[in-house]
Amino acid sequence: MQPKKKKVEGITALYCRLSKDDGQDAESNSISNQKTFLAQKAKEYGLSDTRYYVDDGYTGTNFDVLCKG
Repeated sequence: MQPKKKKVEGITALYCRLSKDDGQDAESNSISNQKTFLAQKAKEYGLSDTRYYVDDGYTGTNFDVLCKG
């Protein structure tokens, strides 16, 4: 008899970050590349219910973004 696979509950958080020094107003190509890479890795590891958290253009000293919904 095969052992049952353990069901994993919760979400998989995929975090993308790019410094404001990038100089682009729109979402950066680098962020798009990070999303693609992270989605592939999540799929390889069998992780589901993925959610992206994107920090595009903020610095580590800007805490206002952390307080918004």
